[in-house]
Amino acid sequence: MKQIIAIGGGGFGRNPNQRIIEKYIIDQSSESRPNVLFIPTASAEDKSYIVNFYSCFNGLDCNPSHLNLFQRTPRIEGLINKADIIYVGGGNTKSMLAVWKEWKLDKLLFKAYNKGTVLAGVSAGAICWFDTGITDSWASNLNYIDCLGILPGSCCPHYDSEKDRRPSVHKFIEQEKIKSVHAIEDGAAIHFVDDAPYRNISFFKNSKVFFVDKQNSIIQEKPQKMVSI
Repeated sequence: MKQIIAIGGGGFGRNPNQRIIEKYIIDQSSESRPNVLFIPTASAEDKSYIVNFYSCFNGLDCNPSHLNLFQRTPRIEGLINKADIIYVGGGNTKSMLAVWKEWKLDKLLFKAYNKGTVLAGVSAGAICWFDTGITDSWASNLNYIDCLGILPGSCCPHYDSEKDRRPSVHKFIEQEKIKSVHAIEDGAAIHFVDDAPYRNISFFKNSKVFFVDKQNSIIQEKPQKMVSI
């Protein structure tokens, strides 16, 4: 079984002691005490973010570790192969993908997914798995960028918390630059199984997921059925 959990916002970066979506991710592994690898590339390996990761996951039944690409980098393939769960943090998606390609990490993540490693991530770590994503990697405005292409379609995180997200998604669809978008609010996530949406998760009160597309020349926002955890 192949799994990806794409989180719109929230989690240990904001509150490392809450551990709601993180426990859900741990529970998806078939291992009783899974190895969890954190990849904080998009944040330029922010030290406080890494501290929050360990504060959170040390309180769960798992073995946490992280991958540095901006310092003395270990043998990446060994770390990826050892991981049962890989969690990608938020930050600058465009810069993250460029660094990954230089280290050939993109190819290793494809292999990990196909062998059954649970992939997860928030914000940049959510959109990276799709064909395209809506990103704030540029300071001036939101853009859509090509991502890894493991999952079909496009993704937009922070759909409720950043005012430019919704109009930008509508504009890109109206201009036919993208066909449709999985729009995920903060405190929500989409759990994909074998390349298709399996469950829409809410870990903040009233957080939602939408599927946005264009039908009969009208932009449609379709709220998805949510499961609270």
